[in-house]
Amino acid sequence: MKIDRRTLLISSLGLLLSSEKGLAEDSVSFAKDHWACLVDTTLCIGCRKCEEACNRANKLMKPSIPFDDKSVFKKHRRPTENAFTVVNEFPGSPSIAQWDRKNTTVKIQCMHCLDPSCVSACIVGALRKSEEGPVIYNPTICIGCRYCMIACPFEILAYEYSNPLTPRVKKCQFCVNTNPEGKANPACAAACPTEAIVFGKRGELLELARNRIKQKKDQYINHIYGEYEVGGTSWLYLAGRDITELGFKRLQKEAPPRLTEEIQHSIFKYGAIPILFYGFLGALMAYTNRKNKKGE
Repeated sequence: MKIDRRTLLISSLGLLLSSEKGLAEDSVSFAKDHWACLVDTTLCIGCRKCEEACNRANKLMKPSIPFDDKSVFKKHRRPTENAFTVVNEFPGSPSIAQWDRKNTTVKIQCMHCLDPSCVSACIVGALRKSEEGPVIYNPTICIGCRYCMIACPFEILAYEYSNPLTPRVKKCQFCVNTNPEGKANPACAAACPTEAIVFGKRGELLELARNRIKQKKDQYINHIYGEYEVGGTSWLYLAGRDITELGFKRLQKEAPPRLTEEIQHSIFKYGAIPILFYGFLGALMAYTNRKNKKGE
């Protein structure tokens, strides 16, 4: 079934009076067969092989600091126009079960939200949610307004400010150019030597994550980040410590477009704004005409 912004909006209309959890659970149920990745932060060793593979697959400019140089961990990084994914290091043991490790390393990239704010904010449709799940960008119709960057709750999207003629919004595209049918791992997942990144169907990965939590309660906190956050995402995370300690925000369960689009649609329903605006102009003109006639 095709899942796009309109489908999700129609599907959520009957849930507006439901609880926050009920709304989130219903919205994510649509995405069981979407492509997704599960990132187990307790297995990540910070090798940055995922960064290197992403750079190569997307033909990005090579960084000035080599991929095997871990000095980059001294500074917190965000994805850029030449780095669709980055790994950061956070002090502290990743879990009780791995007490011998001092730090936790975490990969971040576009989360490919189930109900993406960037798609909702784009006024020309340059961003769209594909049938398989990835959020895809079309640079040929982008007007460079960058509303998508403001709308992204994860602050992931980057922009080619250095390109004055044809700047583009840049982000992870889930390797759809090399994996159009989802039959192969994305470059980052394929390159991970510890299988900290698992690629598959979202429903199956959620089940895998729940089983890991159940089997190793001392290793993971009981939370799958991305299961419900902002309506759910296609990138899911397991961690041995509070996710906010690993650079992630604590976000609401309801997708931001559900609120913004509800407000927009309510305001413009039945042409209310144009009617009020032109009514005001008409009243102002009538008042001005009466005033002018009295003056004469």
